[in-house]
Parts: sequence; structure tokens; C-alpha cells
Amino acid sequence: MTITWLGQSCFKIEEKIKGETVTVLTDPYTKEVGFKMPKTRADIVTSSHDHFDHNNVDEVLGMENDKPQIFDRPGEYEVKGVFITGIGSYHDKKKGEERGKSTMFKFDIDGTRILHLGDLGTGLSDYQLGRIENVDILLIPVGGKYTIDAKEAADVVKQIDPRIVIPMHYKIKGLSVEVETAEKFIKEMGNNAQHLPKYKINKRDLPQEKTELVVLEKN
Repeated sequence: MTITWLGQSCFKIEEKIKGETVTVLTDPYTKEVGFKMPKTRADIVTSSHDHFDHNNVDEVLGMENDKPQIFDRPGEYEVKGVFITGIGSYHDKKKGEERGKSTMFKFDIDGTRILHLGDLGTGLSDYQLGRIENVDILLIPVGGKYTIDAKEAADVVKQIDPRIVIPMHYKIKGLSVEVETAEKFIKEMGNNAQHLPKYKINKRDLPQEKTELVVLEKN
């Protein structure tokens, strides 16, 4: 499996299933974020909520003659051997009164479970944790202001207890959205992070005894 970060909350996740490469793309953005979304093809596209830095699904191309399958709400879905669970959440601490609702998406891709938290604004409820269950790789917002901040994100990591944590939705060069950098979150996680251009992993090589932090470069 290869996970590539395209900036903000957008990841490209690629895995070969039964000899065919399947591509998932999360939360594509518009150029209003300060940089342009790269041309990308995908089989599956998810949008956690309808804000400009998460909803540019029309920009994503399909594979060959097929249009991508698009999901933007809670539910259970299956595309090309990828099992998708959308779980409702709130974009703020007032049950959506300030910024509305968001959707977390869990992907089971050939036995590896990835959870993309979207613009999560709160800690997780017992109901949400029950829907999430076991998570191998967690994609979590850490920049604050519009989402949980560094300290809250570290608390959510403890709630979920994944094997790998990859931060998203934080300040990088060129981003016009006013959020904090990832440095506070890295500190909250113990200042022990792998910095990689892309994350490549086989399920059998996932850490077993601890949670590891991986910080990706924007591609």
C-alpha cells in the first residue's frame, strides 16, 4: 500500500487487490486553499463535508472510461473490494451549530483499515468508537481553529489507539487556510516522527506494540 499526501486533508491511497491497483482519494480541494489540486485519477473519492478545501470532487478523473465513485455521507459501501464505512461527526463542539456536520470515512483495503477523520471538531463518542473499532492507519486533523487542535488530536489518538498516525489539515507553505503547523502535535506525540515523501507499507510490517507517527511531505 502507498499513501501520498496532496495537502490539506487530501490523500491518495493505492493498493493492489486481486492483481488490480485500486485508488482512493480523500477530500480534494479547490485552488482557494493557496495551491492547485494536482490532476489525479481515482476509483473512489470521498468528501467529508461541503467546504472548498474538501469538496472538489469534480476535479478528480476516473480510471480509463469509468467515472470515480463518490461518497459524501454516512453509510456502508463497497467498490472493487474496498469496504467503506462513513460515520457521522461534528465540525465543531456545538453539534454542528457553527460549522455543520462532517463524515469520517473508514476504508478496509485488503485487510488494512484506514480511518480518515475529515474536519473532526470534537473528541469521539462511545457510539463512534464502536463503529470505528480496530484502526491500523489514522489520518487526523491537527491544525486547530476549524478542527481539533494538537492536544485534542493527541487525545483522539489515545481513544483510537492506531498503529500508524499521519497528521493532516495543518499549516504548510502556500496554504491560505489559517491553521497551526504540525509542530505542536509532533511534540504532543513525543517528538518522535518519521518524515517521509510517501508512506509505503505491507500489513505484515505494521507496528504491533506501539503507535508510530509518520509526517508526510506534500506531493
